[in-house]
Amino acid sequence: MLKRTLNSRYFFWAILTLPAIPMVLALAGGEAAPDGRPVTEVLLHPTGEFAARFMIIAMLVTPLRMLFPKAGFLIWLARRRRYLGVAVFAYALFHTILYVVDMGSLQLILAEITALGIWTGWAAFALFIVLAATSNDASQRTLLLWWKRLQRLVYPAAVLTLLHWIFIHNNLGPALVHFVPLALLEIYRIWRTYNPPRPAAPAGPVEIN
Repeated sequence: MLKRTLNSRYFFWAILTLPAIPMVLALAGGEAAPDGRPVTEVLLHPTGEFAARFMIIAMLVTPLRMLFPKAGFLIWLARRRRYLGVAVFAYALFHTILYVVDMGSLQLILAEITALGIWTGWAAFALFIVLAATSNDASQRTLLLWWKRLQRLVYPAAVLTLLHWIFIHNNLGPALVHFVPLALLEIYRIWRTYNPPRPAAPAGPVEIN
């Protein structure tokens, strides 16, 4: 029973939904923060942060499996990576809606869209839309080899997300804490891809004197 529950897609979706529950409750309450900021502004950071975190987790699966090929948890997570991708889009969509509501008008949105911290966020969100729209079996069957190439859009999306995070908050530290481990493991993945381990040489005949 426990094993079936842990392997259930609904259990995994419940895990992915947990961070959103207090956010939705705070939004439903509609109360401003103690410092007077509206709740839409307060929730902007955590929604974007969880979109980035789930994206990083999804991207870490492949290099970590190269490091630990027999790790059962990583195999379990790899089978659910598509759900992580959908969660990334859902939190990014939540983040974008809050931003639009907080700004209040199209004129204000367009006035700052050329700022580096803003257009990188919009560009990353556009890539998340493409990735989420093709994250299904039908797209994989239809696009064939192009599907895998399309999924590589996650790499420019990650760079854009990093830039968005840094320049929106003018704070390099928290963004690097999240993205440096990913960068190091991606470097390892690329190195390992082009330098695969050599197969062990077959044992020679045993000489008996």
